[in-house]
Amino acid sequence: MNALPIVDSHVHLWNPAQLRYAWLDGLPALNRAFLPADFAAASVNTNVSKIIFTECGCEPVQSLAEVNWISSLAKTEPRLKGIVAHADLEKDEAVRSDLAKLAANPLVKGIRRNLQGERDLEFCLQPKFVAGIKLLAEFGFTFDLCIRHDQLRAAAELVRRVPQVSFVLDHFGKPDVRGKKTESWAADLKMLATLPNVVCKISGLATEADWKNWQPADLKVYFERALECFGFDRVLFGGDWPVATLATSYVRWLETVQNYFSFAIETDQIKLFQTNAERIYRV
Repeated sequence: MNALPIVDSHVHLWNPAQLRYAWLDGLPALNRAFLPADFAAASVNTNVSKIIFTECGCEPVQSLAEVNWISSLAKTEPRLKGIVAHADLEKDEAVRSDLAKLAANPLVKGIRRNLQGERDLEFCLQPKFVAGIKLLAEFGFTFDLCIRHDQLRAAAELVRRVPQVSFVLDHFGKPDVRGKKTESWAADLKMLATLPNVVCKISGLATEADWKNWQPADLKVYFERALECFGFDRVLFGGDWPVATLATSYVRWLETVQNYFSFAIETDQIKLFQTNAERIYRV
């Protein structure tokens, strides 16, 4: 295993006995507690030095409770350095008070309002949502874009409209790896990457592939395109644990990423696995 320190920019932790996650009802393999001790066991010998927690889709009214719970876990898990919290940004100006409460917690570095379940491809361009996004700049928050590949064009327009906010594309924009499709995704990713205020997480790709049968070769074209579009200054590693366990172990995903990027000079590998995430999430 590579000896370089790793900042994992995308880790989930949850406990269905603590908060309500309706989406877990249909995923029995994930419908249990996943806590820091479980992550430590899954990532043993991987040299993960810092963790960014990403909101887990609990009931929106529990968003602040989720942040408070994660903050309590951070007291005994010193690697937990940042939180990407949920906020209902479509509330327009009314979301300001929610953002202020989140900003009072120094661990909160960014916001994610999960968009991948929205049927309206242009949901993120609704005026109230755009107004909510613009408020993030006042608090110094990033915004994580969790979208499907068919939402990339609208996302690019959102990023263009709000240059004062830094955006983080989760999971390569969720291309159709299972269907081995690349063309429209690749074109739309390139369009998004022309905007300087967006970066891309190297995360979540195995769960877009055939869960039981994927091989690293199936992912190669997606790695290539993401690097071509964003370059080493705008990519960051994410484990997407434990969601990724539907398709891969933590170690297998990390090794897949390390093996693909093994051609890179050490300076660029350090950017991908450590310093880009530290810069973007200010940890």
